[in-house]
Amino acid sequence: MRSDSEFSPPRDGRTNLRNVTPERELWSLVEPVHVIVYFDPVVSGCLGELGLHGFWNGYFAGRAAPLGAVGPEAVTALFFGFAPAMVAKAVPKVWGRVSPEQAIASRLTSVNTVLSGFLQDADLDDVRRATDVLVHAARCIPADGRALAAAWQGVDPGDDLAARLWWATTVLREYRGDGHVLAATHAGLTGLETTLTHIASGGVTRETMQPNRGWTDEEWAAATELLLLRGLLDTAGRLTSTGAETRAQVEATTDRLSRPALGAIADDVALLRPVLTRLAKALQAAGSLPAGNPMGLPLPS
Repeated sequence: MRSDSEFSPPRDGRTNLRNVTPERELWSLVEPVHVIVYFDPVVSGCLGELGLHGFWNGYFAGRAAPLGAVGPEAVTALFFGFAPAMVAKAVPKVWGRVSPEQAIASRLTSVNTVLSGFLQDADLDDVRRATDVLVHAARCIPADGRALAAAWQGVDPGDDLAARLWWATTVLREYRGDGHVLAATHAGLTGLETTLTHIASGGVTRETMQPNRGWTDEEWAAATELLLLRGLLDTAGRLTSTGAETRAQVEATTDRLSRPALGAIADDVALLRPVLTRLAKALQAAGSLPAGNPMGLPLPS
């Protein structure tokens, strides 16, 4: 089984699909569509029209909204990797400014507006077929134990093509994300420790991750020390053989837990690949899909 350093995109942000599993390829196809809510300014700032300003306020409200007006403890646990203090700056304050229902409606409306523009030059028949495949998969996969995926499954995206496409990719990416949390915690890793091993594998950098996850230098150092004591990192901050094996196990388990989503799509990956790759390239060209992002999101090649 490959280590995560082989799964992670190279430093230029591009990925070679010959080096990834089918389950991770599916993630690389759906993730670029989902992430416009973070990187496109129209979508990421859509809650400002309702009086909720600030990127992170919109991020936490928009992503957690299907869960209802939950508190910071649940958001910290489910989002996995954010410092509790960072989450607590936004939650539950955001629910005093927008309701979960308003946040969902605003996000779907803005996504549909923006994404529709990128579909104008596409073959809409192909896009509709691809969307139908993704929607079917998003609706039928069992979400037992996967709170974020299940919450987004319960959202009605409406009839608009772009909104349905975005909603389906969101359910599928949260499905894999929930599985990744299960895999990492099963391996005995906290959210911060998982981030540190990801950095050590070469997938992302501390300069990108720490400010975007809110951990203090003291918290960072304490988690690093624990990984040293457990033999997962060496004194240079690199993965030991035990650390590399742990990362490989986490990624293998994440893939295994993602398999029902791939199975629901069955043989239609060949249909999805050109449609979603073409869309990702358009998003990249417009600046809505940046390299060096905290998700380690690969750019289309």
